[in-house]
Amino acid sequence: MTPVQPSPLHRYTVALLLAGASFVLIPVASAQSNHAFQMARVKYDGGGDWYSDPESLPELLRFVRAETAMDIAPEPEIVELSSDKLFQFPYVYMTGHGNISLSEREALRLRRYLLGGGFLHIDDNYGLDRHIRREMAKVFPDREFVELPFDHPIYTIHFQFINGLPKIHEHDGKPPQGFGLFDDGGRLMVFYTYESDLGDGWEPEDVHDDPPDVRQSALQMGANILVYAMTY
Repeated sequence: MTPVQPSPLHRYTVALLLAGASFVLIPVASAQSNHAFQMARVKYDGGGDWYSDPESLPELLRFVRAETAMDIAPEPEIVELSSDKLFQFPYVYMTGHGNISLSEREALRLRRYLLGGGFLHIDDNYGLDRHIRREMAKVFPDREFVELPFDHPIYTIHFQFINGLPKIHEHDGKPPQGFGLFDDGGRLMVFYTYESDLGDGWEPEDVHDDPPDVRQSALQMGANILVYAMTY
């Protein structure tokens, strides 16, 4: 699947939106002062490999900076949910293969972060699903993940994915699914990518030997998620 390339006008419009949106979501100065904003990878307890695919985010950010004109820092930070630094990042990313454990305090802080305007992308690297669903129920015991329809803007905001998430790695052979948690106003706070494994697709070409079109789809979907988070 090769998504349609965005028009130059669309890129310019996105750039303008981001220029005005960067400091609206979280009322704290950017973590990297010479860029509009910076993203961070969440470090968590429980034994899961929160650090998996170490080159994935720099590769994605390189692509996003080239393809969307977003003024995002080229390197991600690492943040723990117990740190006050969490509130400096409008967008945080979580991945891994295994167990994740959130303390009561971490769950409350993550809830505060998300309800305050932050955005979390959870990317199942295979084996995360039952653990992350259990822990996110601590964060939002009153909300459940719902699958996003293919016409949701996150799939078309910059690159076109009319059939939803791209399939990057097979794993269990299930179709890829994108799930969301929404606030009371209908804003998507958490986007959970399942059976897709975008992070593996963002890694350099020689890491997983993904075909060029598959890797391109992963990068384009990653760009869509960032653009969506920062414009909505």
